[in-house]
Amino acid sequence: MLLLNPGPVTLTERVRQSLLQPDLCHREPEFYDLQQEARERLVDVYALDPAEWQAVLMTASGTGAVESMVAALVPEHGRLLVVENGVYGERITHIARHYRINHEVAVHRWIDAPDVQALAARLDDAARAQRPFTHVALVHHETTTGRLNDLGGVFNACRARGVGVLLDGVSSFGAEAIDFADPALVAVAATANKCLHGVPGASFVVVRRAALADAASRAFYLDLGRLARLQDERNTPFTPSVHAYYALVEALRELEDEGGWRERHARYRKLAEQVRDGLARLGVDSVLPPQESSVVLRAYRLPPKIDYAQLHDALKLHGFVIYAGQGGLAAELFRISTMGNLTAHDMDRLLRAFGQLLA
Repeated sequence: MLLLNPGPVTLTERVRQSLLQPDLCHREPEFYDLQQEARERLVDVYALDPAEWQAVLMTASGTGAVESMVAALVPEHGRLLVVENGVYGERITHIARHYRINHEVAVHRWIDAPDVQALAARLDDAARAQRPFTHVALVHHETTTGRLNDLGGVFNACRARGVGVLLDGVSSFGAEAIDFADPALVAVAATANKCLHGVPGASFVVVRRAALADAASRAFYLDLGRLARLQDERNTPFTPSVHAYYALVEALRELEDEGGWRERHARYRKLAEQVRDGLARLGVDSVLPPQESSVVLRAYRLPPKIDYAQLHDALKLHGFVIYAGQGGLAAELFRISTMGNLTAHDMDRLLRAFGQLLA
């Protein structure tokens, strides 16, 4: 069965075999070697300076990393502006509300891109009212629709106003461009089981070391500051998912061997365009144009007279698992991701299965 959902992904045999390594106690030096290799390789994915950036690992899904980032990096007296244009932006708002972080929300339709001019005006208005925002949080790749939110304009607006950006990179880290050199960017939360092709259970925050000096300690298990401090000391506060770390390290080695994130981006793009072109020939329209979409996942309109359950079940008989729309879009669209161990031949088979169904 090939997974075309936005994580977990279809694994390579190399990563799958890494799960068969010996059982390992998390208090032994061999584990700390494994943990440190993962951290170093994560920083190196985007060729970051380890003196300025560090990767902080945790046993959680990607949402755990986002929660840890938001709970720690908005200071006790800070204010957060959350940019929402999909389910995962809304999830950041839920996290801020749960921790009673002082926040406001810039709400957009799920299908729309963030309005950068309105965002800049919102930041200015808050500053004039002497209630300035310290941080903006947004999702890079909003998998609700497959939209890749343009970071350049948001970074420019925030940098000019001394506002830090907290980025949900859960579905983009390892396959899309992220400008870590921009001073506005404070941290990126992500996970092993999406573009990195690891397994669920390991997630991380890549964060500026300087930002941790002012980190709040709102969380317990997900306390980013404590995790960072102990991992720098070759330690860990709790029992991590050791085998998920094995798989993450092997996946990162594989990513490097394949040419890094740029090559993965190019590979995803070819597969995504192959699917988009093939479905267009069958009369199935994409929701967003390619220039507004990620290469990781694309959303498509459901064909007339076919609901999602019919489409899903028919394709599953051919060995493919696709993904439904969310919320109010569930009756309108479906989604196909090209992450994981997938090939052009696999996409040909998928398109043939679509053709048979639509015929």
